[in-house]
Order: sequence, then structure tokens, then C-alpha cells
Amino acid sequence: MTASYSIDDGVGGRGPLDAGATPADIRAKLLPEDRIGFDRALDAALAEVRTSLDLTGLFTMLERWRRLALAQQDHVAFARTARRAAEKLTGEIPPEDESLAVTRSRTGM
Repeated sequence: MTASYSIDDGVGGRGPLDAGATPADIRAKLLPEDRIGFDRALDAALAEVRTSLDLTGLFTMLERWRRLALAQQDHVAFARTARRAAEKLTGEIPPEDESLAVTRSRTGM
């Protein structure tokens, strides 16, 4: 699989990346507990780019985190998804009062 990223040619006043696709936009939309993981993944991807001179890994990493940030926009739906995933993976319904962090740890989310 190869990653691709398109840039705008400046027509229409858009920036070089689609709205919400810059690292700053992605990071800002993540839950606070995920920002450290994003920072680490970004650092690693940038280090790889400096070595390989290939942007594929960076773009793949940004897209993965962008999708997570989009999923986290609706906190209720994200928590519901995490609970369903935990139930499917463990065969047990998570307790209603279980924190999202604990539920996510059950699923690897």
C-alpha cells in the first residue's frame, strides 16, 4: 500500500493541506490523553522522513491520527464505539460507570 497526499495549487484560497489534515489541526482535535501518543508518532515519522526522504510513512501516520481525531469529535459516539469494541473483544459488557480510558485499554484503542 502506498500513501498519497494531494496539495492544493492555491486556487480557491485553500492552504496546502485539506482542512483538518495538518498536524496542528489533528492534535488539537484529539482527546488530551492521546496528544502525547500523537506527538511521539509524529516525531518518529519525521525522523524516518529525514533518514529515508520518503513521505509515505508520515502521510500514513497523519491519516491514521486524523481518522481517530474525527472519531473523537463526537465524544458520546466514540465512547459507545469503545464500549462495543470492548464487549466484542472480551465477551463482557463494560460496567456503565467504567471510564473511557479503562474501556479503551481493554480494546487497545
